[in-house]
Amino acid sequence: MLELKKIRKSFGGKTILNGIDLQIEDGEIISILGPSGSGKTTLLNLILGITEIDSGKLIFNGKDLTDVPMEKRGFNIVFQDYALFPNLNAYENIVYGLKNNPDRSTKEEVGEMIRLLNLEEHLDKKIEQLSGGQKQRVALARTMVMKPKVLLMDEPLSALDGVIKESIKERIKMIAREFHLTTIIVTHDPEEALTLSDRVLIINNGKISQFARPEEIIHHPDNPFIREFILNQLEIKRSNIFTLFQSEVRA
Repeated sequence: MLELKKIRKSFGGKTILNGIDLQIEDGEIISILGPSGSGKTTLLNLILGITEIDSGKLIFNGKDLTDVPMEKRGFNIVFQDYALFPNLNAYENIVYGLKNNPDRSTKEEVGEMIRLLNLEEHLDKKIEQLSGGQKQRVALARTMVMKPKVLLMDEPLSALDGVIKESIKERIKMIAREFHLTTIIVTHDPEEALTLSDRVLIINNGKISQFARPEEIIHHPDNPFIREFILNQLEIKRSNIFTLFQSEVRA
């Protein structure tokens, strides 16, 4: 379990996060959703360890990680821009982190991840030869072979659309289920959050507005902000989302 207790963070005298309390269960997929400037990326960076916590505690499986440096937390992130090395081919990117951690994954385990992400035919390609969806899968494979305890993703689908976006969503869910991997995703897209996650954390002005299952947020928004932010942004897609969760509730 990942626990955040009364987390506070300020920059330049401005409070970005104010008293964040969370409990995330092992193997859950959580989306962090909110308007621009709400503090969602700052929260992701605090969990990863890029940014220091001003006050509060971050606890993982009973161990206090608040002051533990990023490289010793065992968490890993897939960035929005993939952060792949253009001078290396796809396979070399995937195994890059294993150079200094050769015991983290065996050759067989690397091969299994490559097959899971359907990358076999792209391994010899340079990064510039890959599509956006292929780059995202390479970035995900590179992270997964390091066997993170928690997988963090920053806007992983923002550069994708259509069928490719849906395919990556399904692969993220498949990997989280297959490896019982706690996965935390920052997104600005309500539809993405509602269809990808077990629970959705909605942040506004540095505070939690609601943390609940997607169908609860759709049918029982806690306040007018959530109703406006979620439902109004869905616009035309809204009817499809309602149909999806109405069928889930009936099931």
